[in-house]
Amino acid sequence: MLPKLDTPFYFQFIYVIISLNSLIILELTKGGDKMRESVEKALDKIRPTLRADGGDIELIDVVDGVVKVRLTGACGGCPMSQMTLKMGVERALKQQVPGVKSVETV
Repeated sequence: MLPKLDTPFYFQFIYVIISLNSLIILELTKGGDKMRESVEKALDKIRPTLRADGGDIELIDVVDGVVKVRLTGACGGCPMSQMTLKMGVERALKQQVPGVKSVETV
C-alpha cells in the first residue's frame, strides 16, 4: 500500500518535476541554438562559391542534426542543385559542424 502523500509535498514534487523538465528543454534549446550558429557560420564560408554562380543558400531550420536549407537564385532552378547540396554543402557541413547528419532542401 502506498503511503498517503502530504498535499504540500505532492505539489512540491510536481513543481520539481516541472522545473527539471523546463531545465532539460532549456538545455536542449541552447544546444540547438549553438548548432544553428555553427551551421550558419559554415554556410557563410560556402556562400561566396554559390554567389559566384548567381545563387545563394538560406538556412531554414536545424532539427536533430538535419539541416534544412533553401537554395535561391540560380541555384534554385539548377539541375545540378542536388549534387551541389549533397557533395558540396552537406560534405562541408559534416566536416565543420559535429552532429550534422544530413542536409535537405525545403
